[in-house]
Amino acid sequence: MKNPWMSLWMSAANQWAGAMRGFWTAEMHRQQTQMMNEMTKQMMQFWSDAYLTAPTEKKRR
Repeated sequence: MKNPWMSLWMSAANQWAGAMRGFWTAEMHRQQTQMMNEMTKQMMQFWSDAYLTAPTEKKRR
C-alpha cells in the first residue's frame, strides 16, 4: 500500500529540486555568457593592438 504522506513529501521535494536545477542552470548560463564576452573583448583588443600599432622605424647610420 502507498503511503500518501511519503508521496506528498516526494512530490514537494521533486518540485524544489526542479526549481533549484533551474536556478543553477540560469546562473551557469550567465557565467558562461560573461566569460565569452570577456574572452572576446580580450581577443579583439589583442589582435587590434597588434595590427594598429605603428611599425617602428629603423635608425639609419
